[in-house]
Amino acid sequence: MMNKNLLSLLLVSTITLGANAQSRLSLPDAIATALKNSYNIQLAKNNVDAATINNDIAIAGGMPIVTAQATDNEQVTSINQKFPDPSRDVKRNGVAANNLSASVTGSILLYNGMRVKATKKRLEELQGQQVALLNAQIQNTLASVITRYYDVVRQQNFLKTIFQSIEVAKKRIDILQSRKEVGMANNADLFQAQLDLNALIQSQQTQQLIIDQGKSDLLNLIFARPDSLITIQDTIIVDPTITFDQVKSLLEKHPQIIAADQQIKINELLEKEAAALRAPTLRATAGYSLSNTSSAAGFILTNQSFGPTVGINLSVPIYNGSINKKQQQIASINTRSAQVQKNNLLLATETNAVKTYQLYKTSLTQLATAKTNYELSAQLLSLIMQKFELGQATIVDVKIAQQSFENEAYRMVNLAYSAKIAEVELKRLANLLQP
Repeated sequence: MMNKNLLSLLLVSTITLGANAQSRLSLPDAIATALKNSYNIQLAKNNVDAATINNDIAIAGGMPIVTAQATDNEQVTSINQKFPDPSRDVKRNGVAANNLSASVTGSILLYNGMRVKATKKRLEELQGQQVALLNAQIQNTLASVITRYYDVVRQQNFLKTIFQSIEVAKKRIDILQSRKEVGMANNADLFQAQLDLNALIQSQQTQQLIIDQGKSDLLNLIFARPDSLITIQDTIIVDPTITFDQVKSLLEKHPQIIAADQQIKINELLEKEAAALRAPTLRATAGYSLSNTSSAAGFILTNQSFGPTVGINLSVPIYNGSINKKQQQIASINTRSAQVQKNNLLLATETNAVKTYQLYKTSLTQLATAKTNYELSAQLLSLIMQKFELGQATIVDVKIAQQSFENEAYRMVNLAYSAKIAEVELKRLANLLQP
């Protein structure tokens, strides 16, 4: 029967698009491609690598320093030397002379107000912060890809509704054509039905353009060629099990919050480093040196010295215009500012979580009603079309039922998408998105 076939068509939940597409793109494929190719993630990884290399005791200044030096100078000089005994006087021009010196010196820091320890700890915190920022970038990338992917699915569902309306419009024209053949319909009704069909076909073409552009945006987001031919076959399924208490308990584990907390620790360590500048610095040194001086004429023809050296170097800052004290005060202000920034970020994140959860719960509640209304509108349209075929309903009745079906279909898809996006954002805030 016509009404059963039409009802079956109206209640189909998925459709296949892009018959000419060369490859099917699933959500896991899109996510994997984005994580592999994302420039932002690559930059964040580079920052982690750089911070890992920088997190070294040598960078902090805690390793011994060994240096080797060598100097070899050749000279041509004029000598004029006079002694109490005139027979010993020397006066010559173009005298060759050589001065050779070489040394190997090692030094190790013994004490500088625990500055090395504070610096090494700061480098560790910087590395951890870059890891947190990488995780935040991954979460942001996942959320963006999922949002864009399901937007394409949503637009495809809109197109499906238009297809279904086109089928109804064609059926209406067939019925009117049959009536006209037996003298029960006029051209006005037939022309209006054709106009309605043409308008739906134009809507179909416009909606297809929106889908094609949405796919291009998705391909750009996953760093694939924007002209790649893909097909997406999926439905919007919302996880209804998220609770606000679960999200709230995980907010402080969000990578951006962790990074903000680490910034506070970094600034506190910078305070310690600035304070250490006001403490004495003690170094132990040891080495071996060689010196050889020779001259073709003069009082000393050869002078050699060599042997080991050992010593202690103590440097005590006494006065430099209170620069170190001012640096410590500035570092303390920066620490307070970092604390304020973290509190502000945490408040903004909590506010976002509350608003998003409100949207999530409201959309889920409305979605249940929207699904019921969609099924009722599909049944109503099928019934009206059956009555219209039997001459018991007017064209106006059909148009009203058809418009009601379209509205309910759009509303259901929009609510499903809204709930899905809210779900994704809540999971992003709770650091629960998984590749």
